[in-house]
Amino acid sequence: MTPPMGWNSYDAFNWSVTEADVRANADYLSEHLLRYGWQYVVVDWAWYYPGRHDDSPNQDADLRPRLRMDRHGRLLPDLTRFPSAAGGNGFKPLADYVHARGLKFGVHLMRGIPRQAVADRVPILGFAGRADQINNTTTASWLNLMWGLEMTNRGAQAYLDSVFQLLAAWGVDYVKVDDIAAPTYRQAEVEGYRLAIRRSGRPMVLSLSPGPTPLASGPHVRANAQLWRIVNDLWDDWPGVDALFDQLRDWTPHRTEVSWPDPDMIPIGRLSKHGPVGPPRYSALTPDEQRALMTLWVINRAPLMWGGNLVENRAAELALMSNAAVLAVQQHSTGNRQLHGGDRQVWTADVPNTDHRYLALFNRGDAPAEVTVDLADLGIATAGATDLWSGANLGPVSGSLTRPIPAHGAGLYRMAPRPS
Repeated sequence: MTPPMGWNSYDAFNWSVTEADVRANADYLSEHLLRYGWQYVVVDWAWYYPGRHDDSPNQDADLRPRLRMDRHGRLLPDLTRFPSAAGGNGFKPLADYVHARGLKFGVHLMRGIPRQAVADRVPILGFAGRADQINNTTTASWLNLMWGLEMTNRGAQAYLDSVFQLLAAWGVDYVKVDDIAAPTYRQAEVEGYRLAIRRSGRPMVLSLSPGPTPLASGPHVRANAQLWRIVNDLWDDWPGVDALFDQLRDWTPHRTEVSWPDPDMIPIGRLSKHGPVGPPRYSALTPDEQRALMTLWVINRAPLMWGGNLVENRAAELALMSNAAVLAVQQHSTGNRQLHGGDRQVWTADVPNTDHRYLALFNRGDAPAEVTVDLADLGIATAGATDLWSGANLGPVSGSLTRPIPAHGAGLYRMAPRPS
């Protein structure tokens, strides 16, 4: 019932993440961040592709290298990177490790069925037919491992059901499905994944990727998934972050109590240790830009999926992730909306079961500036103001609030009405 908070392996490790990497990040999350609500540990793409390198994990025309899969075309973890998966264990030992630390475990899937399974004509569990009867010829432009599914064929749903039966047996709590929200929104397949989760008997978060998901598909996607990407991959550059103000504003009508527009993983911390974009580095976003990103995410109740390698966090990264008052805005607010656009933006949200308001002020400009909001726009005449990032009490405020905001920066406040 709250937007997910956790860690995803992609921004730091690309597809080359190992079991040791995942366990180390789970340990960090459990020790330092679980108490603040961070709980998901998600293994991103191509965990079934053999080996470890920085190139793209595609197959050649002869479908080599071979992916690890079972006799029913269901993908299995690569043993060189995930040794505990040996002996038919799959991801269960790793999921058990994550669960033992009070966390939840997730995986990435590419939409469809392996091309290798279609070429091998493997039998489909629960269907009197074979893989070459249920595929279509759509595939991702960036990864050629899969064919899409022809959902008008009953065997396509049977295949998805079998995949999610396996994921449920492993103890998976979160599934990110790729190549399904953009460049083409695959409505029938989205419904197929949702149904497969329900039939699995295990609750799982359904995350759709990449973006931008078409705004016209908003009613459908919010009814079938918990989160969906509203932009393509986000990296550590201010123009990419800046573009999200308009995207998040436009998606506001489709945010619900149980489904959330997703502006992508948070590109903060130690990134690109094995690609996929640029050299290994700490985030190129300035400290003010990082605070603005986190403020924009929480005032929109956006999912908080950290991209940097947690074990290389410095004090600054940990501080961004462990401010309970700031994180409460993302976990427990309603009516999140933009009040004023432009370079000096104002966003607000309601504090449940009170007459208080959360208030976010942004300076998108390239120089420091003052940002002002009339309290009447919040339905308030006089209020006590608290700076949520610093914890400072700003005292009583009447009529309007004006705060100095650095370039590409933000402020986040709680406004408590007082008698005039």
